[in-house]
Amino acid sequence: MLDEPAQPPRSERIARYILVVSVLFLIVALLGSFIKVSYAVESPGPVTDTLGELDDGTQLVRVDGAKTYPTEGELYFTTVRILGGPERHISVWEWVQGHLDPDSRVVPEDKVFGEDRSAEEVEELNAALMEGSQHTSIAVALRSLGEEVGQENVVARIAKKMPAAGALRLEDVIVSVDGERPGSLEELVNAIADREVGEEVTLEVRRDGRTRTVTLETADIGNDRAGVGVVLEPKYDYPYEVRIDAGHVGGPSAGMMFALAVRDRLTPGAMTGGKSVAGTGTIADSGQIGPIGGIRQKMVGARQADARWFLAPEDNCSAVVGNVPDGLGVVAVDTYDDAVTAVEGIAKGETADLPTCEDAA
Repeated sequence: MLDEPAQPPRSERIARYILVVSVLFLIVALLGSFIKVSYAVESPGPVTDTLGELDDGTQLVRVDGAKTYPTEGELYFTTVRILGGPERHISVWEWVQGHLDPDSRVVPEDKVFGEDRSAEEVEELNAALMEGSQHTSIAVALRSLGEEVGQENVVARIAKKMPAAGALRLEDVIVSVDGERPGSLEELVNAIADREVGEEVTLEVRRDGRTRTVTLETADIGNDRAGVGVVLEPKYDYPYEVRIDAGHVGGPSAGMMFALAVRDRLTPGAMTGGKSVAGTGTIADSGQIGPIGGIRQKMVGARQADARWFLAPEDNCSAVVGNVPDGLGVVAVDTYDDAVTAVEGIAKGETADLPTCEDAA
C-alpha cells in the first residue's frame, strides 16, 4: 500500500489561497481601471450665490446707470458635476461607483453631450447657452419692474437642406409671422409651428435696414412639428447696463435664479428676508420657467450648502417627488412670477400655501 502524499501545513494552504485571490483581485482591478465605457456620472456640483461676490470682490450681478440696494441672504444657482465625456470615457470602476452612490446617476454619454460632439463643441455650446440665459434673465427681471426693454428676434443658425436655407440669412430680424407681430420669442416660434407640416408660412424679415416678405413651405423639424429650420435668439436693448458673471459655469439652467438676483439688486430690502434659497430652471423671454437635467443632484447640492428652500421647475416635479433631501422644502414654479411670489413668501415665513411638487404631480 502506497503512502498518501503529505499535505502542506494548513497555514501554507491558506497563504496560497490568499495569494491566488489577491492576484485575481489585482487583475480584475486593473481591467476595471483600463476598460472604458461610454457613460457619464452625474453628481451634486457646487452652488453659487447670485447675490454674492466674485474672487476679485466684485458682485456677480452688477448694475450701472440705475440705483441698487444692499441685500442679504442667498439666492443660489445649483450645478451638476459630470464625470466622463466624449474624450474622457469613465472606467468600469467609476461606472460601478456611480451606481453605488445614492446621490449620483449614471447615464449614457449621448444623453448628456449629444451625439458626435467633441468636448470643445460641448463647452462652446454651453457657454453660448449660458450667455443667452443671462441676457434673457436680465430682460425678464427689468420688465417685471416696469422697465421698457427693446427686443429683436434674429436668425442665429440655419439648418442645411431645410426651407430657410438660401432664403434667410444669419442676423435677419423676423418682424412678423403671417402678418402678426408676436410679443415674445416663444410666441414667434409657436406661431411658425402653428400649422400642418407642408403648409406655407409668410415671414416679414428685416435685413440691412430693408424689409422683405419671404414665404416658405414648412418642413418636419421633429415630432411632426412644423418649422423652417432656423434657430432664433433675442437681442435686447436694455435701458441701462446689467452684467452677470458666473465664471466658467455653462448651460441655461441658472436663468431663473439670475433673474431673481437682478430684481433683488434693483428693489429695496432683502428679497429673501435673509434666508437661503436655491433653485434651478431655464427662463424664456415670456417668463416661462423650463425644466433642466440633474434635478436630484442639484437638490442634494443645495442641501449640502445649507439651503432650506429650493425652487424647482414644475415640469421637473415627477423627478422631485420622493427624492427631496431631509430639511429641504421644495416649491414648484412654472413662471418667473411664481418664483418671485415663492421667494417673497419664504422671506415672510408665509409658506403654507406655496405649491409643492406633490401638488403639481
